[in-house]
Amino acid sequence: MSAVMNEEIDTMLGQDPYSIPLDEIDVAQPALFKADAFWPFFERLRKEDPVHYCAESQYGPYWSVTNYKDIMEVESNPEIYSSADGIGIVQMSTEEFPVTMFIAMDEPQHGDQRKTVQGVVAPTNLAMLEPVIRERVCSILDSLPVGETFNWVDLVSIELTTQMLATLFDFPFEERRNLTWWSDVATTTPGPDGLVETIEERRAVLLECLEAFTKLWNERVNAPPQNDLISMLAHGESTRNMQPYEFLGNLMLLIVGGNDTTRNSLTGGVLFLNENPDQYQKLREHPELIPKMVPEIIRYQTPLTHMRRTATQDTVLHGKQIKKGDKVVMWYVSGNRDSDSIENADDFIIDREKPRQHLSFGFGIHRCMGNRLAEMQLRIVWEEIAKRFSKVEVVGEPVRNASTFVKGYTELPVRVHPL
Repeated sequence: MSAVMNEEIDTMLGQDPYSIPLDEIDVAQPALFKADAFWPFFERLRKEDPVHYCAESQYGPYWSVTNYKDIMEVESNPEIYSSADGIGIVQMSTEEFPVTMFIAMDEPQHGDQRKTVQGVVAPTNLAMLEPVIRERVCSILDSLPVGETFNWVDLVSIELTTQMLATLFDFPFEERRNLTWWSDVATTTPGPDGLVETIEERRAVLLECLEAFTKLWNERVNAPPQNDLISMLAHGESTRNMQPYEFLGNLMLLIVGGNDTTRNSLTGGVLFLNENPDQYQKLREHPELIPKMVPEIIRYQTPLTHMRRTATQDTVLHGKQIKKGDKVVMWYVSGNRDSDSIENADDFIIDREKPRQHLSFGFGIHRCMGNRLAEMQLRIVWEEIAKRFSKVEVVGEPVRNASTFVKGYTELPVRVHPL
């Protein structure tokens, strides 16, 4: 990324969203997300221009779809809004680095490859995983330094999700933190605020990931099929002949998908309960609300801010003329706060009537494959927290990451109080 592009990132930070001409609003600026300053911009777009065209951005021109119903329309019409040209406003794949993945495919290739790995989150496998997850959650929570300040992101959120990913991939357990590193680098925006300075640095890190997993692939392909993701890919009819960059793309999809939803919702839940003490008190008095609270945390957090599609033909969306080849960005983070479709959408309510009415997992053929696994991990964590601690107290400001794609945290200072 050039220095000029990095200078452009900060153009809207600190500005009143209503002081900027509507056609100059560009919500795809990492600095807005790092500062948690994007909300009023999306609020204005939902009110005044829910399908909004941004002619100039560091990622090129794009449409922002910001309300719930319009996002659902895009998700429901994959033949008009294609995933095949990429799913993020930042295009990871380039001519020099042609990464592909099954979420960035249309039918029938998407469905064929998705089916290959879907068994890892089938109900029978989830039932087998639950006691493993609970045991690990108990171990992590029991090791926390009671009465001392520590970073919840590092000791709980990252630790639990990397242990889970290592299990799903049957990845060397002692090297599991590499999975977090690769996931974070894959979704960072290169530059001064990113984890890497340049696209070339990111490429080098992801090639390390490919090398490590290629070694595992070669072991698994020559062994009988097993119930881990690498073995499933190596033996799957539609995935066994993947080219290296397609393998890397699918790895990134599975790592990021398995990492970010759970990890950042684990952190977000602690933050939201502290910001809404009445809801925390309700949880203490009624721990049976945890299954309802979990999808509300996921809605309120919205771990992936958006997904992108590309128009396959000229079409009309909410009265706007979309041209063939246009980038169409569905801002889940905005749709999840659309009070026209979700009652009191700006409020965090742990006993919400329809807690699963949200966009965080997407919708339609590309709906998140691991949604039930993510919910199960969060449920178990909060069940075990309720048995041990009267409160997980936030004692400092969260540090957010600078990404237009992953809405997450790098730090949340907390102190746990025993019962």
